[in-house]
Amino acid sequence: MIAGVVLAAGLSRRMGQAKLLLDWGGAPVLRHAVQRVLAAGLDEVVVVTGPDAAPLTPALAGLAVRRAVNRDPAAGQAGSVVAGVAALGPAIEAAVLALGDQPTVSPDVIRALVAAWRATGRPIAAPVYRDGRGNPVLFARAVFPELLVLAGDAGARAVVAADPARVAVVTVDAAMPPDVDTPEDYARLRGLEPPPV
Repeated sequence: MIAGVVLAAGLSRRMGQAKLLLDWGGAPVLRHAVQRVLAAGLDEVVVVTGPDAAPLTPALAGLAVRRAVNRDPAAGQAGSVVAGVAALGPAIEAAVLALGDQPTVSPDVIRALVAAWRATGRPIAAPVYRDGRGNPVLFARAVFPELLVLAGDAGARAVVAADPARVAVVTVDAAMPPDVDTPEDYARLRGLEPPPV
């Protein structure tokens, strides 16, 4: 079984308001991001929120997800990685870590990561877009112990970088999906039509 873990506990400091709830094409940014992970056909999807998930609840209404809690979002993204991975059951063989503020990730990229992991047996599968390595990233259960001891705001990048030989690279002939971190990012996003899921 393969899980998706969507990191959605950030404090939106650079945006100045709750970026995951900003409207894009009639739905919140977070809803788009989660729908695209669901569309990849994974076995379950976990959304990591902060302790007060009430503001995000309407954005996830009707979606087949469950919630995990990062009790200290101010400590950085690593806490969300730890919370999401810790919430996975023993039957989960691998997890795809995705970002709640990347609403344009293609489900095809997630499916390609799963295929690369199965074909190569390498414990990490990561996409390389036209403009560099990005997200989401697949981690096999063998790597979970490394994810569970992360700290700070670097997320799982250090785990990917630790040993390039264990990373299956998936080449994606597209630009890296944009993060929505600043008002300028949001302005650019609003100039785009939401792609079909």
